[in-house]
Parts: sequence; C-alpha cells; structure tokens
Amino acid sequence: MPQQRLRLGVLATRRPPVTRWGQAELRPTSVLPAAPELAAGTLISSENGTETWYLGARDMVLYSGDTAHHLDNLNSGRPSVWVVMRREELACVTVDPYEGEGYASDLEAVVEALPMPATVRDALAAFVAAHHVEIPFKKRKRQPVDPDAMQSRAPRILAQGQKWHDRGGKP
Repeated sequence: MPQQRLRLGVLATRRPPVTRWGQAELRPTSVLPAAPELAAGTLISSENGTETWYLGARDMVLYSGDTAHHLDNLNSGRPSVWVVMRREELACVTVDPYEGEGYASDLEAVVEALPMPATVRDALAAFVAAHHVEIPFKKRKRQPVDPDAMQSRAPRILAQGQKWHDRGGKP
C-alpha cells in the first residue's frame, strides 16, 4: 500500500484563566509545515500572561486506502489538520476528518481542528491525485427467494416425523 510521511510541528497557546477559580489551559493553535530544530516543550514567547509553546513534531502518514477521506477534507470549505494532545503532550496529528472525529470522543484528549498550511494542502492534493481510486456506489437488489428451496438452513416447518418428540424425546 503506497504511503507518504509528512513531519509537522505544532504550536500551542496557554492563556490566563478567565476567572480566579479557573486554570490556564494549553491548546494547540497552529501547525508548522516543517518541524523546527527546537526541543519539544520549548517556550517561544510570553506576553501579558499568554504563552506560546512549541509542542514538538509528529509524523503524519498518508495511506492510499484513506484517499477518499482526504478528498472529503480537501473539498470541505476549510481543510484542516487535527491535533490531539493528552496531558499537555502532543499525541497525534492527522488530516483524516473521520479519525479526528474519533479522537474528539476521548474525554482525556484535547482535539483541535486547525487550518491546513498551504504546503501540506498541496502535498495532500498531490498524494490524492496520484493514488485515489473512485469506487462507484452499487446498490444491491434483493433476489426473490423460495424459502423451501434453501439448503443452508432447516426448513421453517418440520415434517411430522422430523419433530423431536416424534423421535422418542419427551416434550
């Protein structure tokens, strides 16, 4: 199965809490098309209580079997990259909208759909153009079935000599 790897970096922002009872929360804010030479968890800037952090980089693997999902993402009004964080650490980066939706049901994860950078969009479009195979929808039609002609299961009504109590069993 053809595949392609893209290495993406992720930036996150921690804002001060809105109320005095709240906590500051780290949320992904942007995707970098090329991973910089920084260590994961590096503080990039801090201004008025708002901090920008480099979370790290992850390999995103594009598989040829998922091109229909990638095509749905590209044809949407806003192509996105889904970033998944667990315990303030980068867990996953994907462009498959259905995989991103699946991660969103995890209560322990922070999932953000971020705008897709133009270089990632171009690479994804080229991958889809090279490997996508359109599978036409074919509706199955019911075939008329004779219930007595079926060999794979027992007949619906047993003959008098085939019943269990007719063979010496007790009712």
